[in-house]
Amino acid sequence: MTTANSNTHAISVNPFNGERIADYAYDTDLALEAAVAQGFSAFKQWRKTDVNERAALLIRLAAALREASEDIARSISLEMGKPVKQARAEVEKSAGLCEWYAENGPAMLAPEPTLVDNGEAHIHYRPSGMILAIMPWNFPVWQILRGAVPALLAGNTFLLKPAPSVMGTTYRVKQAVLKAGFPAGAFGVINVGTPAVATLIADPRVVAVTVTGSVRAGAAIAELAGKQVKKCVLELGGSDPFIVLNDASLDEAVKAAVAGRYQNTGQVCAAAKRLIIEEGVVDTFTAKFVAATQALVVGNPLDDDTYIGPMARFDLRDELDQQVQDSLSEGATLLLGGEKIAGNGNFYAPTILGNVTPEMTAFRQELFGPVAAITVARDADHAVELANDSDFGLSATIFTADAERAKQMTAELETGGVFINGYSASDPRVAFGGVKKSGYGRELSHFGLREFCNVQTVWTDRK
Repeated sequence: MTTANSNTHAISVNPFNGERIADYAYDTDLALEAAVAQGFSAFKQWRKTDVNERAALLIRLAAALREASEDIARSISLEMGKPVKQARAEVEKSAGLCEWYAENGPAMLAPEPTLVDNGEAHIHYRPSGMILAIMPWNFPVWQILRGAVPALLAGNTFLLKPAPSVMGTTYRVKQAVLKAGFPAGAFGVINVGTPAVATLIADPRVVAVTVTGSVRAGAAIAELAGKQVKKCVLELGGSDPFIVLNDASLDEAVKAAVAGRYQNTGQVCAAAKRLIIEEGVVDTFTAKFVAATQALVVGNPLDDDTYIGPMARFDLRDELDQQVQDSLSEGATLLLGGEKIAGNGNFYAPTILGNVTPEMTAFRQELFGPVAAITVARDADHAVELANDSDFGLSATIFTADAERAKQMTAELETGGVFINGYSASDPRVAFGGVKKSGYGRELSHFGLREFCNVQTVWTDRK
């Protein structure tokens, strides 16, 4: 947890035991100006660097991340409670991201010829400038680098405002970037309060903003950027449906549902939050899912056997518990958990709510923690109807033995991604992002690489 004790400091607290980790002073106005000026100045040279040279630095960054993996993973676990095995996997995934873009990115940025009636025309992907990134705490390495790596490869510079609760991890990432050989200012880190964000967005040296966070935060930042006519990419909340049809392999579906719901203690925007189960298998699925969830190890995030650690912030645990209690008062059935775990740690018991209907809190709101909500669907059409009955549209999952029917259902689902017989995930090879209040724009793949490029048409000898 991080709580501000003044207008100039943030205190980071270990969610496992409530002990203070560090006290980070906000950057002074002079330090902030220096960071912005350095990023703006660095762009002028960085944009001229050959794309293959930029790619080579990404390979070195992957090596630097792996070299510091244990230290970074421990920092993640201490600062936001992620089980250390999952933290190590996050660092490795981030290193793989660097390597994938190094290998595939330069070709995606190459000029593309296009047919015209006369003359010769090409589409060029030019860097735009310095990108302001406002990032969350739940994936403090992956989330940062999945935005920074494509932006840097494209020739932009990256100015990062991380969540204050993971400043220690962020500084470790910056150390890896510098060790890889990126020039000073290409990847900047600032530690500022919310009021400074508006000033940064208004600064003409900042050309665009990328945000991962809540709908409330995203809407506020988009409004600020809109007033400055600056592009935004928003990756906001999600209440992802996880559909299981009667013909699905229930053992596989349960295994995926457990991982999809409880990874990172359920603090994932694209987690499987609403389990929509066809009525013919709901009883069997529920019994298996409850048993599998009961078997999860809750404990010290630094223990390799732990699967569910403490929630990252104490206020978020209180909010989650209120959502659970509201849902129960509205008629949901408590199948497992449903309470805070006593002690100094910020633990919430792995929870399953049954008989959840669309008017209930657990269906309408995002549950950002280890709580699953089970809703019964009459058939596949009803399952799609329930899935779409949400303000969010990040991703969805369908489990069925009929692949063709699943593919037909994807056309009806109002989400940025659909996963058939597998739970939602982000991967550099495919685009990631949502619709509705889950945001707009895309990260990863060539879409993410080009989001902050000036797509420039060059037409020669047009008569």
